[in-house]
Amino acid sequence: MDRRTGRSLEALNFFMADMQAGIGPFLGVFLLAHGWQSGWIGTVMTIGGVAGMLMTTPAGALIDATSHKRLYVIIPGICTVAASAIILYSQNLFLVAMSQIITAVAGAAIGPAVAGITLGLVRQAGFNRQLGRNQAFNHAGNMVGAGLSGFLGWQFGYAFVFLLAALFGLLSIISVLMIPSSAIDDRVARGLAEDRSDKASAWRVLFECKPLLVLAASLALFHLGNAAMLPLYGLAVVSINHTNGPGFVAITIVVAQSVMIGASIVAMRMAEKDGYWLVLLVSFAALPIRGLIAACFVGQWGVYPVQILDGIGAGLQSVAVPGLVARILNGTGRINVGQGAVMTAQGIGASLSPAIGGWIAEGLGYSATFAILGSFALGSISLWFAHAALLRKAGDKPPDIGDPTVASSGAPA
Repeated sequence: MDRRTGRSLEALNFFMADMQAGIGPFLGVFLLAHGWQSGWIGTVMTIGGVAGMLMTTPAGALIDATSHKRLYVIIPGICTVAASAIILYSQNLFLVAMSQIITAVAGAAIGPAVAGITLGLVRQAGFNRQLGRNQAFNHAGNMVGAGLSGFLGWQFGYAFVFLLAALFGLLSIISVLMIPSSAIDDRVARGLAEDRSDKASAWRVLFECKPLLVLAASLALFHLGNAAMLPLYGLAVVSINHTNGPGFVAITIVVAQSVMIGASIVAMRMAEKDGYWLVLLVSFAALPIRGLIAACFVGQWGVYPVQILDGIGAGLQSVAVPGLVARILNGTGRINVGQGAVMTAQGIGASLSPAIGGWIAEGLGYSATFAILGSFALGSISLWFAHAALLRKAGDKPPDIGDPTVASSGAPA
């Protein structure tokens, strides 16, 4: 990969961060300001999460099959910005729910598409290191986008949050178009070995691969607790302390994303030295601690330890999850559908989390909710230790397409 292509890939990861997020992190306080209750806020977020969850695996299969991977960044980017703008036009329950569905469906392909483009550019041998760089730029984009969104929303209103998302969307499209399609090796991008046919069933590859199933279950439990933590913490502080909504949400994102930049680089180096098992274990352990701190410190100062721990967990996973999936499914030709399947598992947890957290908060209060949400990751930690030997073997395989040991990790030969 030449320097210009590398810079374009990093620019794509920077600008797509705010394009993907848009008003998402600000949705809760925006709807709260328009008279919504926490239960309904959580419900519409869950509706969008379920829609996205249902599309991630099919989207991954499409990315495996297509030779036009850049389109799966361009079209979802346009749809995401347009759908998010609906919320600014109307806060009607039906329209808000539809906007969340469109946004989630459009965005389902972006993650696997960028992972596939990256793998097709740098191959397995360079994938872990480039993932670290990708995620560092992505988290930096989130941090800059959130800071600007918070400032613009505070000074000029929520309309400018949408305008900023649209600008970042346009720059994302320009960035991905600067990556030559001829530089993307589509066979390598899907992890298809030279001596294998293209006839393997995607579902057979997924359901017969035990390491992938353990990873998916662990991530589902983690995100069941993690996804609702930030929006609920924002609601708690804004409602209890009457803090400025856009400004506070921006602070929560900036703190977490700044930590994620460093965590993604650390994850890359840890993976090179010790494999992915330890990286993900540390990420899972961060959530119970985060839940306890959030339960004890509901206030403006509490955001710092709460979001630092979020940055550690999410930053480590942003590198380790796609990297481990690529190792597990190397040689099968189904890496991107595997990425989509793992995103579906994450989506199951993440889509249920806001509704569960929102209704628990109405019944038991915010502090109890944070402690309960944090405890879900104990299930992830238990699964991770129970299958440690299998996962270590899968994550430490030599990163060469056509590795004959791929079948021993659980993926069918």
